[in-house]
Order: sequence, then structure tokens, then C-alpha cells
Amino acid sequence: MATPLLREPTFHRSVVLMLDHDDDGALGLVLNRPGKLTVGDTVPEWRSFAPEPSVLFMGGPVEPQRAVGLARLRSDTSGSSPELQAAFDPLLGSVGTLDLTADPDLVGGALDAVRIFAGYAGWGPGQLEGELLEGAWWVVDAEADDAVGTAPDDLWAHVLARQSGSLKAFARYPDDPSVN
Repeated sequence: MATPLLREPTFHRSVVLMLDHDDDGALGLVLNRPGKLTVGDTVPEWRSFAPEPSVLFMGGPVEPQRAVGLARLRSDTSGSSPELQAAFDPLLGSVGTLDLTADPDLVGGALDAVRIFAGYAGWGPGQLEGELLEGAWWVVDAEADDAVGTAPDDLWAHVLARQSGSLKAFARYPDDPSVN
């Protein structure tokens, strides 16, 4: 979660789902930046699985021409086919990354929702740790619905509102404190 100190437009009030973090750096997706292009315009084969808003999300500034998929499994999914096992990599409960080259006819029956992102957020070795020490980010637990919710514009405040202690108060923090 970007703190109010992070004013850079790409990450201002962003909610980033971390996909990978190790000694080589970190990789995540900005969950609350809906774009203007529709899923039908960009990856039409996944259109029927995209929840509202059914648009391509801006996952971050790195490789914006690259599409990254997140999917949530249906709650009644029992077992998994070899095709689903090959296409879906669990990450957070029922949410995981989805290989967008997979055939939707073979794996779609197991999916509740698919969100597609253009690009991703990336940090080099030690870079994210440095930004954490500077106070640019808060580390909070994610919930599966954060990744495919229908109100991405409210996600920053929503995630903060469910936190405990003083962090919860930031859910009402004004976008521009100087006009408060």
C-alpha cells in the first residue's frame, strides 16, 4: 500500500499485490488502476470472464506491452484438470496468476473472474526494502477479493479501513491535505 508520502503518479494511493520477492528484487501488480481499453478490445477470448470494470488494468510501469492475468477460482471448483494446473498458479487463497495463452474453453469453467493487467511493478535488489525504510509503503495482508473486486477506485481506502490501530485512520486521509 502506498503511503500518502508517495506522490509519484504511477504509485500514488496504489495497492500493489506482490507476486514475487527474493534477493533479485520484487514484482507486483497495481490492483487499482483501471485503464481505458476494454478486455474485449485487447484479449477478447477472456472477455466473458472479466468482472466489472471489464477493462485492462495498468499493472505497473514495467513492460506495459506485456499482459499479466490474475484469476479467481470458482468456489465450487473440485479438483483440477491438468490444463488448469498448467495455466493457474495459486497465490492468495482462490486467486492466482493465469497463463493467458491457455484455452479459455478448457480452463474457464473453473474460473470465477479474470483480471488482466498491462505491465507490472518491479523493484531491483534492495530497492523495495529501501522504499519501505523511507516510509513510502505499508505492508498489509491482502484478501482474495482485492485482486478482482468491482470497486478498484475505492480499494486504497477499503484496504486501509479494514486494518487495525492508527493505520485504519488513513482510510479517510484526503487526497490533497492542503485543501482540508
